[in-house]
Amino acid sequence: MGTAQTSNVEMREFDPNFAHTVYFWLKNPDSEQDRKAFEKSLQKFLDNSAYAKTCFIGKPPKASRDVVDGSFTYSLIVSFDSADSQQKYQDEPPHKLFIEESAELWTKVIVYDSMTVQE
Repeated sequence: MGTAQTSNVEMREFDPNFAHTVYFWLKNPDSEQDRKAFEKSLQKFLDNSAYAKTCFIGKPPKASRDVVDGSFTYSLIVSFDSADSQQKYQDEPPHKLFIEESAELWTKVIVYDSMTVQE
């Protein structure tokens, strides 16, 4: 998997209504085995999600400025057409399976959810 990965399913257009950004810190970030297991489980989840629109999996680049936090191991950005769809995504079986398969691999997860600014 490269520095950015999209689902094997055709990439759908970013939906600006609701963005779900997740940062993961793996327990053993230097373990190739743990990274592969995490990436495989995450990609399987995203490929099977009925609600996730755009999916971006990333890892931090070398920080070029002091304001850049590169302490995480992976990031995930998913867009949704609504907060309701994002909640359904939280409750769907592929998401629960991902957590079950991968929770032992991370030490920390931070989530930032954002809704569009209405003009």
